[in-house]
Amino acid sequence: MTSRVESLCLEKGLKMTGQRRIIAKVLSESDDHPDAGELHRRAAAIDSRISLATVYRTVRLFEEVNVLERRDFGDGRARYEEATESHHDHLIDIKTGRVIEFQSKEIETLQRDVAQKLGYRLIDHRLELYVESISDGDG
Repeated sequence: MTSRVESLCLEKGLKMTGQRRIIAKVLSESDDHPDAGELHRRAAAIDSRISLATVYRTVRLFEEVNVLERRDFGDGRARYEEATESHHDHLIDIKTGRVIEFQSKEIETLQRDVAQKLGYRLIDHRLELYVESISDGDG
């Protein structure tokens, strides 16, 4: 069965080698935002011949054709997620590194209103909230 990422790659006219298919499958099955090292670990578990260099070349290629989006959540690692039509924002737990995707109509409306009040039309945006658990605080 063809993975979502592989289908997107084929739509973009990319030649899909066996290793690219595996990397695409790993990305499609990811419910987190893996970095290249984690992608390599997961892909190499399927095919030990996949090198870290292959993963880097593949994610760069997928990114160039807008199949993947690179994210930087402030931890010094480029993370990847499937490019989607639907917009979402990210909440990042600064202690665990966990990334939670969310959507908020209220936040979207507020951002458009702020831009409009300042004389602009909002074209795009990226919202990342860096948080820590309330139970980890001082009270």
